[in-house]
Amino acid sequence: MKLIGYFRSSAAFRVRIALNLKGIEVEHATRHLRRGEHQAADYAALNPQKLVPALVLDDGEVLTQSLAILEYLEETHPAPPLLPRDPVGRARVRALALIPTADIHPIQNLRVMSYLRSKYGQSEEATFAWSRHWIETGFDAYEAMVAGDRRTGAFSHGAEPSMADLCLVPQVFNAGRFKVDMSRYPTIRRIFDTCMNHPAFDAAQPAKQPDAEP
Repeated sequence: MKLIGYFRSSAAFRVRIALNLKGIEVEHATRHLRRGEHQAADYAALNPQKLVPALVLDDGEVLTQSLAILEYLEETHPAPPLLPRDPVGRARVRALALIPTADIHPIQNLRVMSYLRSKYGQSEEATFAWSRHWIETGFDAYEAMVAGDRRTGAFSHGAEPSMADLCLVPQVFNAGRFKVDMSRYPTIRRIFDTCMNHPAFDAAQPAKQPDAEP
């Protein structure tokens, strides 16, 4: 298999963590988002959305959208599991995962910030403020859902990493870039620290990718 991503892409970061956790070796390729390499015709033929990541399977099938890829990996490589066994637990983990992936990331990513600058003349400071607002809005909810919940353990749900953690950690990295005050989120910070002490998360972080830049 081949994973096409970008070192700073939150969505690609999620998939890299899952691959590491499950011990799946893939070829890594990159499309530099700031240089517009994802807009090229050959990549659009693979992924009409022209977003990363894309996972090219051994038979040539192409999977897109990070959560769909995570679900595919969970179904085809079930150990270690990214979802709990009980239906309520699975629903809780999916709900947590959707906070960063559906409520934060889509409205504060690179293409949204670029559009705010080019279409509406917003400054870098203004686009950063926009991003901080939506990260903080999502993190307020995530913190409330995990703090004090008996199902929260060392990780967002229990004692082992779940899909929720795979989606949370990249967003915490983004929060650092946008200067979010993480002291407001002690449970998120604790979970993040636990995750980053795990080799699968550490190896997947942006700075450790072959295409990493300052």
